[in-house]
Amino acid sequence: MKPLTPAQRQYLRGLAHNRQPVVMIRGQGLTPAVLKEIERALAAHELIKIKAASDESEVRRAWLTEICAASGAEPVQQIGKVLVIYRPAAKPEITLPA
Repeated sequence: MKPLTPAQRQYLRGLAHNRQPVVMIRGQGLTPAVLKEIERALAAHELIKIKAASDESEVRRAWLTEICAASGAEPVQQIGKVLVIYRPAAKPEITLPA
């Protein structure tokens, strides 16, 4: 997937605003089970929020990078403990602006 443009990121941030986190990263950290759950959520929703329990900002940034690398998703936003990522489905339901 090619990187998102600023306009596309802004559009996706707007869509994500009212969504609830569908995956939680708890005390165990980013385990294979969590990555598998993220994969399932991306397949079902394209755009997902992830709640990260770590208080360390550096750790959350590292998790976001690792999640995107493992899943082929693009980072949309990170605000505090909430990470937002996007990966289009085979038949995308979300139409991105050009």
